[in-house]
Amino acid sequence: MRAIVSVIGKDRTGIIAKVATALYELSVNIEDISQTVMQNEYFTMIMMVGLSDEANIKDIDASLQKVASELGVEIRIQHEDIFNLMHRV
Repeated sequence: MRAIVSVIGKDRTGIIAKVATALYELSVNIEDISQTVMQNEYFTMIMMVGLSDEANIKDIDASLQKVASELGVEIRIQHEDIFNLMHRV
């Protein structure tokens, strides 16, 4: 099972490290990652992550929301199928 994790906020040191560490601690594998800093101020990142069959997206989201609060960013996780349906043209 795969999911999409997005992170948006003001750029600061440690965003990738803290998000990646939180995912690692939850046994979530980062399969692909893209990030950019826009106008030297705004950080955006999207990750495709692999989840075990036992993974619970609500538990992962709760952990990521703690990280989001610490960093002052917005973090969302969505099952890959839901993400694809929402972004279909």
